Parts: sequence; structure tokens; C-alpha cells
Amino acid sequence: MTFEFTVSPVLVEVGDLKSGQKILIHGAAGAVGSVMVQMAKTMGAYVIATASGAGVAMAKAFGADEAIDYKTQDFTTLVKNVDFVADLVGGETQNKSFNVLKKGGKLLSIFSPPSSELAEKFGVTAQFVSLPPSYKKLEFGIDLLEQGKIKASIAKTIKLEQAAQAQDLISAGGVNGKIILEVN
Repeated sequence: MTFEFTVSPVLVEVGDLKSGQKILIHGAAGAVGSVMVQMAKTMGAYVIATASGAGVAMAKAFGADEAIDYKTQDFTTLVKNVDFVADLVGGETQNKSFNVLKKGGKLLSIFSPPSSELAEKFGVTAQFVSLPPSYKKLEFGIDLLEQGKIKASIAKTIKLEQAAQAQDLISAGGVNGKIILEVN
């Protein structure tokens, strides 16, 4: 349930995402991103997702209205005037995201603090989101899971004895979903 501690603050508590708003979610095929796509759709948002390879189809399967392969497409030429960017990847992607926000929009990152200079230049709100877990957030996520509105994305199940292999997979990047360690 760790995804819920991240998704809810970004979309609900800090982001205040509203029905009808347009949101761009970077890293949409990962464990956190896939839940964020589902939750944003449940909240009535129009969702644009970035992912790569098979992750593009996954993002669409999770409900994204549009999915962009960031390895073959430049999202800055395809996306304009979004209300909200959820940055789950940081770096150059985060900096380029300021270009697609409309004035007064929001860029919230769980990866790294965004540039206050760029936020001021583009007339948007930009902030790093790191809030402590709470029972209310967990309850909100559990309710959506129980209603079948969101599903966890599991990339692979590995025996606990192979935890080093699981860590190698995560470190290599490109894992779409969570890796589950099976305890016997």
C-alpha cells in the first residue's frame, strides 16, 4: 500500500485535482504512476501519460486518455496547456514539463524539488511533495481498491532468497510495477 501514501498527497491533498482538469503523469507505467493514472481517472481528470515500450499500452490499459512513448516522442510537442503535471521521474523531464503547463498550473514532484525560478518564469506552482503517511490516505486508497476502481501493478514475483535479483531489476530501471518478494 505504499503507493497510496504517495498518490493521495500529490493528487488530493496538495494537488487538489478537480474533475475535468487535464493532467500529465510522467512514469505512468510504474507502480506509483499506474495507480496515479487510475486514481486521476476516478477523480474525473483527462489523463495524459508518459511511459516507454510496453508501458505505453499499460498506461492506456490503466485508463490514460493519451499515452506518449517518451523514448520515441517528445511530449513537449504533443502536450500543451495542462492544468497539472505529476512528476515521478525528475531531471530534464521535470524541467521540460514547465513548458506544457498553462498559467496558474501546478507541477508536483515526488522525485526532486522543482525549480522555483522556472515556476516563477512560467507563472505556475511547483513543489516537491513528501508528506507523512496517514490513516486517512490509506483508507482512501483501500476504498478505491475495494471498489475495483484501481488495481496494483505487479511486475514480477520473486522468492525472498532471490532478493538480490529483485534489487538488480529495480536498479536497472524500466520495471513497470512492483516487484513482490514471496516469503515461504
